Amino acid sequence: MKAVTFQGTKDVQVKQVEDAKLQKKDDIVVRITSTAICGSDLHIYQGALPTEKDYVIGHEPMGIVEEVGPEVTRVKKGDRVVLPFNISCGHCYYCEHEMESQCDNANPNKDIADTGAYFGFTERYGDYQGGQAELLRVPYGNFVPFVIPESCELEDEALLFMSDVLPTAYWSVENSGVKDGDTVVVLGCGPVGLMTQKFAWMKGAKRVIAVDNISYRLNHAQKMNQVEIVNFDNHEDTGNYLKELTSGGADVVIDCVGMDGKKSAMEAIGQKLKLQGGTLSAIEIGMNAVRKFGTMQLTGVYGSKYNMFPLGNIFERNITVKTGQAPVIHYMPMLFDWISSGKIDPTEIITHRISLDDASSAYQMFNDHEDEVIKVVLKP
Repeated sequence: MKAVTFQGTKDVQVKQVEDAKLQKKDDIVVRITSTAICGSDLHIYQGALPTEKDYVIGHEPMGIVEEVGPEVTRVKKGDRVVLPFNISCGHCYYCEHEMESQCDNANPNKDIADTGAYFGFTERYGDYQGGQAELLRVPYGNFVPFVIPESCELEDEALLFMSDVLPTAYWSVENSGVKDGDTVVVLGCGPVGLMTQKFAWMKGAKRVIAVDNISYRLNHAQKMNQVEIVNFDNHEDTGNYLKELTSGGADVVIDCVGMDGKKSAMEAIGQKLKLQGGTLSAIEIGMNAVRKFGTMQLTGVYGSKYNMFPLGNIFERNITVKTGQAPVIHYMPMLFDWISSGKIDPTEIITHRISLDDASSAYQMFNDHEDEVIKVVLKP
């Protein structure tokens, strides 16, 4: 089968690899019909999350069930499914309490990190092959896949982002505690940031401010979500500017940027030397922009250790910090209903539809913010 493989820093190539196949009795194999490039994939592309050569990446897939293991009863061959990025067993404490991103059984690498498992997200997170491929082995076939009803006539692109973008954005708003009347600052206008802005309005925010330094993304946010926009390159201290703009600080700041925000020279060197997980720039903006007793939600991916983390000021201002990988599986039925009823239209974030064969150039375009790219859908 063809698959997008990691070959080195800023080098992904589509190669022929061994076909995905059943390995356990509750596995299924899915023929992928649509998949997408996520901002988190760029952490692998840029070398910030180490992985082995020829590793298959990607964690936003959907397709048609090709084969089922003998213990699978929930899906059958021919079913159309969306596959969440969480790999979860369905019966541990965390899966049973809607915390599927921290499944106790899915990640065998307990000596590396006591954390959950995710498709296509390096050996650290379970060493599962990713979904930017023609075929994908899916473990826990009785829990992981979301089966699309046969009566549903929506195209892939309307449903694909149930795999990650939509539930991650919604969980970010819900987990941060956004409520009626809140002022919310969203750092980042990529796909998750855009949907986070939309969901903040839906949760009752009275004011939503989007922050980025890429003009076309800010313009997309303003057009799509009617938010106020701030270009952080235009301000010497964006955090304090936002604090003044909001008359004392936002109730909630949601960071949809993570470790690959704008780095200082020292941060870039530190990341390459594995001395620093990435930049703290988004956290520093958020810390200054949030009010006392406010909440910072860190949704953008962070890795490894961070020097000069501003814990003291966070502590002395009673700021609540929430973080983590979104538990997405239990949100998928609700999001499907919203899409089916027209309450949300996820296709608003799509800017490019590209053949899987051209994934290498698509990654370069996405990484370098060329051609006003926001979201790339790959077609195997």
